[in-house]
Amino acid sequence: MAKQPGGFKEFMRKRIVSLKRKPQMIAFVVLILAFVYYSLNLTNISNTTAKIQSPNMGLCGFATMLFSILSMVCFLNAFPHRKKANIPMLVIMFVMIGIIIFCDSYYGLCITSAITRENNPIDATGTNSYIAVAQTVLAVHRIIVIVGVALLALLPVYSKLLRRINTSVEIEGNGGMSAIDISGEDA
Repeated sequence: MAKQPGGFKEFMRKRIVSLKRKPQMIAFVVLILAFVYYSLNLTNISNTTAKIQSPNMGLCGFATMLFSILSMVCFLNAFPHRKKANIPMLVIMFVMIGIIIFCDSYYGLCITSAITRENNPIDATGTNSYIAVAQTVLAVHRIIVIVGVALLALLPVYSKLLRRINTSVEIEGNGGMSAIDISGEDA
C-alpha cells in the first residue's frame, strides 16, 4: 500500500483546498486583523480623545469599534455555507466599512487640526506621544480595511485563480487495474 502524504506539504495542500472552497476567508481574515489591530491600540485612541476633546471624536472611536464588529457579523451572514452570497448583507457590510473609513479619516483630521492649530497647539511628543501613535494607528487601520475591501471586491478574480491550483493527490497503487478479471467466468 502506498504511503499517505504527510507533513508540511499535506498541511499546505489541505489549506489550499479549504481556500478553494471558501476563498472569501482571505478577505475576512484581513478584516479581522484590522479589528484586532485597532482594538489592541484602543488605549492610545481613548487617551487622544480625552486630551484633544474635539467634537464627535469619541463618537468616531465608538462607531469604528461598533461597525467593525457588525461588519464581521454581516460578512459571515453574507456568505452562508453552501449557498449563494447574500447581496443585501454585502451591501450593508460595505456601508458599514465606508462609515469606518470615514470615522478614521475624521478622527485623523481632528488630530491634525489639534496639532497644527495656531493658538495653543498640542505637542505630540514627550508625554503626549500617544497622540502620534494614535494618528499612525488610524492611518494603518484605514489601509488594512481598504485592503480587505479590495480583496472582497476582487473575490471573483482570485477565486478563479485558486481553483486552477492542482490539489489532487497522486495514488500509485492503481496501475494494475487492467489485470483484474471482471468477466465473472471461473477458470
